[in-house]
Amino acid sequence: MKAWIPVCLSLIVGSVAHAGTSCVYPHAPASTPDGATATMKQMIAAKHQYDAYNTEMNEYLDCLKLKSDALTPKDPSKLTPVQKKKVLDEQAMYVKMNNSAVDELQSNVGRFNDQLKIYLAKHQKH
Repeated sequence: MKAWIPVCLSLIVGSVAHAGTSCVYPHAPASTPDGATATMKQMIAAKHQYDAYNTEMNEYLDCLKLKSDALTPKDPSKLTPVQKKKVLDEQAMYVKMNNSAVDELQSNVGRFNDQLKIYLAKHQKH
């Protein structure tokens, strides 16, 4: 019975610490300039927006990893099968959130990079 007290306390403390921080999902820039018609000023401004978005997304991904790592108990052998399943399910949720965010980041940055290539091709000195 005494073995349950430390396990329960660590889960409660971990849950409180876990709930105390929230990962803020960043929003992609509202629009991407058209590389065929954009000015250099518009492309530079968009690059700064996408750089900030990339930084914010990396902070979000780091936060997800911290939350997932915090779920790992110091001594998993003391968990019941139900507790182990709950931990694994929550960690799987964070993996899905991570993968979804990475996919969105790659899609959004890829869209900007495509327009940047068009812009550079149009303005390349011959």
